[in-house]
Amino acid sequence: MKRLLVVTIVALLLSSAGVLYAEEQGLSNPPEVAPAEQQAAQPATGEPETTAAEVQTNADFVWTLVAAFLVFFMQAGFAMVEAGFTRAKNTVNILMKNLMDMSMGAIAYWAVGFAIMFGVTKTGWFGTTGFFLSDFAQDKDPWTLAFWMFQVVFAATAATIVSGAMAERTRFVAYLAYSVVISGLIYPVFGSWAWGSLYKGNGWLEGLGFIDFAGSTVVHSVGGWAALAGAIVIGPRLGKYANGKVKAIPGHNIALGALGVFILWFGWYGFNPGSTTAATKDIALIAVNTTLAAAGGAVGAMMMAWIMFKKPEATMTLNGALAGLVGITAGCANVLPGSAVLIGIIAGIIVVLSVVFIDQVLKIDDPVGAISVHGVCGAWGTFAAGLFNAEGVTMKILGVQLIGIVAAFLWVFPTAFILFKLIKATIGLRVSAEEELEGLDVEEHGIEAYPDFQIHPSAKGLKL
Repeated sequence: MKRLLVVTIVALLLSSAGVLYAEEQGLSNPPEVAPAEQQAAQPATGEPETTAAEVQTNADFVWTLVAAFLVFFMQAGFAMVEAGFTRAKNTVNILMKNLMDMSMGAIAYWAVGFAIMFGVTKTGWFGTTGFFLSDFAQDKDPWTLAFWMFQVVFAATAATIVSGAMAERTRFVAYLAYSVVISGLIYPVFGSWAWGSLYKGNGWLEGLGFIDFAGSTVVHSVGGWAALAGAIVIGPRLGKYANGKVKAIPGHNIALGALGVFILWFGWYGFNPGSTTAATKDIALIAVNTTLAAAGGAVGAMMMAWIMFKKPEATMTLNGALAGLVGITAGCANVLPGSAVLIGIIAGIIVVLSVVFIDQVLKIDDPVGAISVHGVCGAWGTFAAGLFNAEGVTMKILGVQLIGIVAAFLWVFPTAFILFKLIKATIGLRVSAEEELEGLDVEEHGIEAYPDFQIHPSAKGLKL
């Protein structure tokens, strides 16, 4: 028995020594791994590992599309601002216009606008390839679709700016017509001059070194100068300048207008940071500059209105925030935060002075201040992008910025003026006096925005 016990102990000692020796020599078997764990630890045969470049590409796609969705949401902001700053009897008409400029504009931009703006060009004036998204049909590159999605919402923004300046007296069919032309031709042509190389084009203006990162001029001034042409051709609302006096026609819902401004401010984080079309660290500076300029614009407009009208006037302050956003759009990627604050404050001051000048001196009726916010402050922002350039400013830079500002006006204003004249002479641009007094909701669309509320007689318009 003792001998058996000794043999057993010796056997155990020899076995332990063998295991230790095998571990030291790396001969031991690896621990068993459960099938699921082993499958997670080892990639499936034949499937290449995802590279860092592929992850970055996917992130770029996601960011660009999310930014496009944010800019699309700005359509709701424009609708709320315009509806709130005008009279209740025209609310349905305004909502329909903002819906349809996106709808009509998207189809026009798909058919011809994108090709004109970003197609291959030998002259630098406009593209000639890629109509009906045929580029994607040829190369099947999904970036074509992502880039188109981001650009189409910019085209819709340029078109919807015009709506505000011509609100409360424009025929709906006329609005559909000029939305197609602006989205399909006027905006894309200038866009090709400034941004063509972002895809397959090569614009003459960008070749000079023109700075307009997200569209102070390309989008906003283009929309603003078209709005100026439309407001001149269609004329003021009834009673606006009766007997040589300027009559204020207040909006029906400032709360709605304020909501629209907040929506637009939020959407601008797609507009400016999204213009990187890449998920990079540059987004942080652009977002900060966008925020500071909007805040500066609100402060600048409020103080200017307080000085001029002895009250911190709300609509001017709301437009001041938008003016600051428009002002920083060109230079959001190449100026420092301190400059962004100054750009915004100056834009806020400019928008108040411009609204008063256009309304009371030029006697051009712009119900929402679209010409001042987008046209005038877009021009200021484009010049400011060169003036406050973080890498230094030269006369050449400022000269190129001025060339871009002037080129936009000389292309857009005469072209849009001719367009509105043609519409006026053919299908008709303005509703009748009776329709304007009754309100476009009932006359144009057969429905009221507030059927359960009685509209005060003063809001129904002036008697003939």
